[in-house]
Amino acid sequence: MENTTRKTKFKSIDEYVATFPKNVQDILEELRKVIRESAPEAEETISYGIPTFKLNGNLVHFAAYNKHIGLYPGTSAIIAFKKELSSYKQAKGSVRFPIDESIPFDLVKRIVKFRTKENQARIIKKSEKKS
Repeated sequence: MENTTRKTKFKSIDEYVATFPKNVQDILEELRKVIRESAPEAEETISYGIPTFKLNGNLVHFAAYNKHIGLYPGTSAIIAFKKELSSYKQAKGSVRFPIDESIPFDLVKRIVKFRTKENQARIIKKSEKKS
């Protein structure tokens, strides 16, 4: 399985997910469901060629690769959940969940809720500066 995001311009998350084998589609759909349940007001879109949820700005992105599912919640979330994410490969604003292991969906829920609060606080702070 190769990552097709570099070659294709997707119009929807459904279109993106459909390009992967069934087992990966199942993981992506469950991840999508968990994100949607954790941030029901968030808008689904494609940004940077991958599935994205936006709520007062970018909330979280995710993508499938040959050996892992990438979750991109941003640097602040990676720092905030550093201990719980310590068993996974990480980069500045992302974490890799191996495709052949269970995705920690409860942790994903907490990360998405953290990002929702963070984005909301940023919006409130911006509006207070304008007042």
